[in-house]
Amino acid sequence: MPLVESSPDGATVVLHTRTGSYAVRLDHAAGAVRPLHWGEPITVAAAAELPLWQPPYDMAFEGPYDGSEDFPFDGGRRFGPRALGIRYADGTGGLDLTITGHHLGPDTLVVDLADRAGPVAVHLHYRVAADTDVIERWSAVRHTGTDQPLELTDHAAAVWCLPPRDDYRLSHVTGGWCREGRLHRTAVPVAETTLTSRRGMTSHSANPWVMIDDGTTEEENGEVFSAALAFSGSWRVTVLRTHDGPCSLLGAAGHDRVTTPLPPGTTVTSPVFAAQRTTGGFGAASRAWHDYQRRRILPHPDEDRPVLYNSWEATEFDVSETGQRRLAELAARLGAELFVVDDGWFGARTNDRAGLGDWFPNPARFPDGLRPLADHVRSLGMRFGLWVEPEMVNPDSDLYRAHPDWVLHLPTLPATEGRNQLVLDYTRADVREWALSWLDDLVRSCDLAFLKWDCNRPFTEARPQSWIGHALGVYEVLDRLRERHPRLRIEACSSGGGRVDLGALARTDQVWTSDNTDAVDRLSIQHGYGQLYAPETMVAWVTDSPNPLTGREVPLEFRFHVAMSGVLGIGGDLATWSDADLATAAGLVGQYKSIRPVIQHGDLYRLTGPEATVTASAYVAGGAAAVFVWRVPGGPAETITLPLPGLDPGAVYRDATGRQFHGAGLRSTGLPVTLAAGPMVSALVTLERA
Repeated sequence: MPLVESSPDGATVVLHTRTGSYAVRLDHAAGAVRPLHWGEPITVAAAAELPLWQPPYDMAFEGPYDGSEDFPFDGGRRFGPRALGIRYADGTGGLDLTITGHHLGPDTLVVDLADRAGPVAVHLHYRVAADTDVIERWSAVRHTGTDQPLELTDHAAAVWCLPPRDDYRLSHVTGGWCREGRLHRTAVPVAETTLTSRRGMTSHSANPWVMIDDGTTEEENGEVFSAALAFSGSWRVTVLRTHDGPCSLLGAAGHDRVTTPLPPGTTVTSPVFAAQRTTGGFGAASRAWHDYQRRRILPHPDEDRPVLYNSWEATEFDVSETGQRRLAELAARLGAELFVVDDGWFGARTNDRAGLGDWFPNPARFPDGLRPLADHVRSLGMRFGLWVEPEMVNPDSDLYRAHPDWVLHLPTLPATEGRNQLVLDYTRADVREWALSWLDDLVRSCDLAFLKWDCNRPFTEARPQSWIGHALGVYEVLDRLRERHPRLRIEACSSGGGRVDLGALARTDQVWTSDNTDAVDRLSIQHGYGQLYAPETMVAWVTDSPNPLTGREVPLEFRFHVAMSGVLGIGGDLATWSDADLATAAGLVGQYKSIRPVIQHGDLYRLTGPEATVTASAYVAGGAAAVFVWRVPGGPAETITLPLPGLDPGAVYRDATGRQFHGAGLRSTGLPVTLAAGPMVSALVTLERA
């Protein structure tokens, strides 16, 4: 069966995914693409017989297509959120789109529309693949005229219309700095619910994905519709539930006050708003998104992410070559594979008030440059990496004194500083060329293997084009840098988890999940992160106790077990660790390396969430499994039993002590795990097929 097929009259098109189908009707009378089916596999003949959804009442006050078309535009009786709106130079607007054609490829559908009254053409793109249930959609809008410019007042990537259900429940995450990814599940009201970022980047406060179920779905049981926008600038996702029943999801770059110029002869293309339908609960939805990222998004999905050491919490701005050499020697002793020098190595950067923008080694701290330190790190068997913040500048810097016009600013307003810094304008070609030039030189001069790319403040005083265009400029620099240096690996960071999205992950290899390294807090942060994003992209550090941010004291093994459930990093001041702790840490690093393929490339099963007394997760890959268990409150020694989905019921498994378990028993009765007495205790059980 082809992935994309149409009925003989061309009016009905079915897109087939790994386990299901998505069918649409090209409604020429309405100038609209109308959804017919999103669910189990369906033939094009059967889809052609399906009726279009009709509202129960044909009233002039109601929009007959609201919540039931794939790209609602500003025109006619449409009263819901608009996927497309325009404004002419005289302030007028409105559209009257008609379908002018469609094109089928092996894995694509493109529907062409044109405005009957104005110079606007729209192309709606759909793309599917045989190895995933994720459908990718995006839109392109072209000015077909030769004179008066237009402005896009609305431009969405797509609208996903959900099949009718008795009820709808929304899952999403909210948060802030050091408290990212807090998961919420709430009934969808009869209203418009908008999640958004007006910060110029993805943000900590919300993340551009949603999951919708009928209110009965559980972790490993039930149907889920989910969608994610692949964009790292300002964005919005609106969930519409109408009085008549339909529920739909709109995803767009830019927030509610952002407009986009459309000069004659130009085309504006949206980011991808991808979606899928899954069965098997929220866990299956998460695993399907992780699989999609490995197959379609991540640049190097098959690589094992290295165990890294980062110097920030050990030194902050007190950076010196001697101190970094000592930390590198201790990190190598633990088994670290990548050593990263964080903020403070460049310019006059002895605090956060100066030096950003002057990307040369501080001559007092590194009199011979960075190469001697880099070579020393490599002699210890580790790769060498650096922290950078290419999008920002301190007013107290040589760069700002030379180019004050390079920052985001409005001539009538004072520039607002955040963390004593301003934002460079990546919509400017000269700024992008400057960034690419020094990044290229830096990578070559040190033979860098790794960059931690940070971005430590949101936008203010930005021109309209910056809310979307800045992120596109950053993408260009990242793409060109990686093209020049294919062995370079990059970590995305924005004061922790402020830039986590599919657009960023398509250009980086992992994400600094949060500046909060408290292992107890991280249970909730990482639980929310893993709802959509793959474990091999989630960086977690083991840092000192008491924790530098929260002051909480947490046992070393507990800290490691939390960090080992993603990409393991170490960020403590190793010079203050006891020999016993260094030895314990080295053993745990070695254990992590032995199970790393399971953690980073396996299937994640959330056995219990962080709201429970005992939190547990399992990772399964091939014939191996790793089970983490954490108990935060104090309690007596106990043995708990955890059913383990995902195992082969016909296989026999052996743990590290030699105990054997039948897969069927582990799936139904469960794995016994013993926890010691006391607060903040944890356990790790590894299983191998016998």
